[in-house]
Amino acid sequence: MKVKTNDTVLVLTGKDAGKTAKVLAALPKANKVIVDGINVQKKHKKARSAQEVSSIQNQSGAIDASNVMVVCPACNKATRVGYKTEGDKKFRICKKCGAVLETKREAKEAKKETKKAAKTTKRKTKKESAEKTAADK
Repeated sequence: MKVKTNDTVLVLTGKDAGKTAKVLAALPKANKVIVDGINVQKKHKKARSAQEVSSIQNQSGAIDASNVMVVCPACNKATRVGYKTEGDKKFRICKKCGAVLETKREAKEAKKETKKAAKTTKRKTKKESAEKTAADK
């Protein structure tokens, strides 16, 4: 399934067609996604004890993954998803602009790599500055 959790998607069919929203959950075995504020259904919740209050709650229902398209964060257009492999990693890419579609996990990994790179450069700059001050004396 090409749609992942935390993707922004455009709904293509149904009563919510044309709306864009974030994917709350992906259900690959059923080929369905749960999108925030789309396919809203009423759920009647019965009070289970004397202290609880019965209520009618709204919840988002699942829709078929074929009824949504991923919106590229780079070009802000609904696009098909392609795949590109670099080494042993496989990335999802936008078919319109070629940008990498990052999920939350991939974004965290990229953030960790940049932090590691920043730490190593800080260490190098501290060592270099210490060496310069020692050389100046």
